[in-house]
Amino acid sequence: MSEDTNIDKKAKDLLAKMTLPEKIGQMVQIAHSSDTIPEDLKQRLREGGIGSMLNVTVPEINSEIQRIAVRESRLGIPLIMGRDVIHGYRTIFPIPLAQAATWDPQLAKECARAAAREAAAAGFQWTFAPMMDIARDPRWGRIAESFGEDPFLASRFAAAIVRGFQGDDLSAPDAIAACAKHFAGYGAAEGGRDYDTANIPENLLRDVYLPPFKAAVDAKVATVMTAFNEINGVPSTGNARILRSILREEWGFCGFVVSDWRATAEMIDHGFCEDMKDAAKKALIAGVDMEMQSSAYRDHLLELIEEGVISVKLLDDAVTRILRIKFQLGLFDRKPIYSAKPPETPEYENIDLAKKAALKSVVLLKNQNKTLPLSRKIRSIAVMGPLADDSYEVLGTWNRDGRVEDTVTPLTAIRNYLGASAQIHYLAGLESSRSANTSQFAPALEKARQSEAVLFFAGEESILSGEAHSRAHLNLPGAQDALIAEISKSGKPLVLVILAGRPLTIGDISEKADAVLYAWHPGTMCGPALADLIFGIEAPSGKLPVTFPKTEGQIPVYYAHKNTGRPPDKVSLTMMDSIPLRAQQSSLGDAARYLDIGYKPLYPFGYGLSYTTFIYANIRISPDKIRSGEGFKASVEVTNAGEMEAEEVVQLYVRDRTASLTRPVKELKGFERIRLKPKETKNVSFDLSAGAMGFHNSAMEYIVEPGKFDLWIGGDSHADLMAEFQIIE
Repeated sequence: MSEDTNIDKKAKDLLAKMTLPEKIGQMVQIAHSSDTIPEDLKQRLREGGIGSMLNVTVPEINSEIQRIAVRESRLGIPLIMGRDVIHGYRTIFPIPLAQAATWDPQLAKECARAAAREAAAAGFQWTFAPMMDIARDPRWGRIAESFGEDPFLASRFAAAIVRGFQGDDLSAPDAIAACAKHFAGYGAAEGGRDYDTANIPENLLRDVYLPPFKAAVDAKVATVMTAFNEINGVPSTGNARILRSILREEWGFCGFVVSDWRATAEMIDHGFCEDMKDAAKKALIAGVDMEMQSSAYRDHLLELIEEGVISVKLLDDAVTRILRIKFQLGLFDRKPIYSAKPPETPEYENIDLAKKAALKSVVLLKNQNKTLPLSRKIRSIAVMGPLADDSYEVLGTWNRDGRVEDTVTPLTAIRNYLGASAQIHYLAGLESSRSANTSQFAPALEKARQSEAVLFFAGEESILSGEAHSRAHLNLPGAQDALIAEISKSGKPLVLVILAGRPLTIGDISEKADAVLYAWHPGTMCGPALADLIFGIEAPSGKLPVTFPKTEGQIPVYYAHKNTGRPPDKVSLTMMDSIPLRAQQSSLGDAARYLDIGYKPLYPFGYGLSYTTFIYANIRISPDKIRSGEGFKASVEVTNAGEMEAEEVVQLYVRDRTASLTRPVKELKGFERIRLKPKETKNVSFDLSAGAMGFHNSAMEYIVEPGKFDLWIGGDSHADLMAEFQIIE
């Protein structure tokens, strides 16, 4: 008997012993963060009225809750204990958007594996991650939790992190169940406002927003979470089209679906459900197996079954899926469910991994006159900015279980690196990133003048991104811009390091700096990673996983846009200041762009500089004519033309020139991170298939059409080294 068959039998055998209230109990998840267990909660556990709990962070309480469920309930069914382990548990790794900037899915998998070990030791068997919503609007706070704007890149990271959390054996003591969220289209919320409406044509949904979820399902993700938003008028938690038709029937997902926090009840506010009873009915019919935090299932499912509105089979199917995951997790036998002992300090291996991830995630956006790296023999340096010595804010959103005493700040790392060989002039200049107090401007300028170079650590606090933290303006908060402008008057080399959870509109203030490093929120080992980059122990190698706008008025701005009938790069452009006064109405020969800002972003998707120069040459495609179902190779020679060993992310993009539905100007179809010594040349080859060049047509069929294609290979999405191939009948 196979393991899956054995688990199916165990789940069905257990289901046959359960009463209706016990079955409904398995579909109930509640939060509990107190250091005591109320008597009513104990009684619910004894009655089998709860299937899962989240946020039980007191180790003794975690263990006792499990003991009551197993030892004092009639059937002894363990709970699944959940926690938002988004980018680390005790060791905080870079935020997911920063991990995507590494373009290294294997590294992200290792980070997830380390986080799983720590969380499992603390008594958790389930994380509500990874979040794989495609995010093309940086105003949306949860872009920090995403892998950026591209479905190909996000799919690679989604699958890697699922495998990292779950390991090779979900029943292993150090494995935890992953949860693919938020299904689906959450990142397309209107205006970048959290929880808002999303209107997405189904072919766009299938080609852009669903691929990362399909990759997670293919990686055998244990659970899926519904989104808060509605899609085309139907809330995700009540959306049978996506939960049953696509997720289960088309993709064959056999894990269980959990609602997001009170998302079942929120369908009433959406105007989709009349009351909680209606919400319970529609959520279960749609395919939600477990309800998080709200009580529609607990209060109304039994009544709905007794009235014949909901079939017992629908209930049994949901409970069976939950039980199957519990058996797969080994909760009934192998996993030490009474053990909840959080690590006292992060392990050395995890700290080393956190530094490696932070180092690879940092993106060099500007390096005028080779300002960076700074000389290791520097004798005086000014370290400034509200985030230069902040051990909390650099951890980023969802940092609940990290500890500030583990964080190494940039100031600490720079002091440790330079030792007594240099004088460090430290002044935050502002009490926080949001402070408008200018009283320290004059002392800051004086310290800058006393120094050979200035390092300014700017950005946004961790609470300004993440869930429920959308922003209409993406500038540096508070008086940071003004302070940077003041310090720039010193005339000393100015290095700007941005620590943020999203792309910020830093174009104007970047002009005041000689070099700009975008470090996101890098986590526990923020300081040592940045010190290594600033002083040239390693070269920056991060690449942007999302396009940076010049201003909020360009949003949405992303590289895989359509060409339009009047593309701006093929038409003479008229800027607003050049239009004559009292001009008659005319298109002025203009194109699809803005009169006052143009059409180019501040920085394109995939962009990132290095301390060396990489030269691309000799692009080849073989064969250059293929049939649907056949494969082909594309290759390029990459040379490190500089004097420093460094890593480069080689990126491959494709365009379908003509199709029955218009296609984006470029689509990422491959990438590889390579390391080259000075003057070294490497041939980088990609194995591609004609099938990967398809799309969903108006009938929602995935098709590969014959025609001519352009292919680019380079260091970002503006790569211009191009070749052609053709798919033939």
